[in-house]
Amino acid sequence: MAFELPALPYAHDALSDSGMSKETLEYHHDIHHKAYVDNGNKLIEGTEWADKPVEEIVKGTYQSGAVAQSGIFNNASQHWNHTQFWEMMSPKPVAMPSELESRLKDAFGSVEKFKEDFAAAGAGQFGSGWAWLVVDSDGTLKVTKTENGVNPLCFGQTALLGCDVWEHSYYIDFRNKRPAYLTNFLDKLVNWENVAQRLSNA
Repeated sequence: MAFELPALPYAHDALSDSGMSKETLEYHHDIHHKAYVDNGNKLIEGTEWADKPVEEIVKGTYQSGAVAQSGIFNNASQHWNHTQFWEMMSPKPVAMPSELESRLKDAFGSVEKFKEDFAAAGAGQFGSGWAWLVVDSDGTLKVTKTENGVNPLCFGQTALLGCDVWEHSYYIDFRNKRPAYLTNFLDKLVNWENVAQRLSNA
């Protein structure tokens, strides 16, 4: 099943007023994400993964641990990560649904504590990677961080929210201020209805 670059669910300049510029999305979506799609398709051609869904490819190549599979994993996982990332943001402010707010309060004590933990995970990820809010295998909500392209699929978790902390995600707009980028993401960019729907589906 060939990878396809999804269209952004909003215009390239739709997030500019919320801190993510048109230039960032042009580089991030049109160049970086497209490279994962193109390279991934080349790598899976003629392999056992050629007709598999991307989720199966991510889990299978991560668990194999084989060096030969690492290129496939890196591109498949980053394609999956970015596809989720675009959907998790909104060009308009989205209020947090009450069900999600209640679950976050139960898990973290308050919504603000969740945001603090999430931002700290992203800021504390050494080098490239992602910060996540997940439903763990036992049904609890947790904040995690992963290196490079590793994602919650690798651990049997469901991703509710993910933030890309590779430098290409924020350097144009925030330079080296990753914590400011994370705070802006949480306060101005997250589509909380999308997060709540993912929780409902988990």
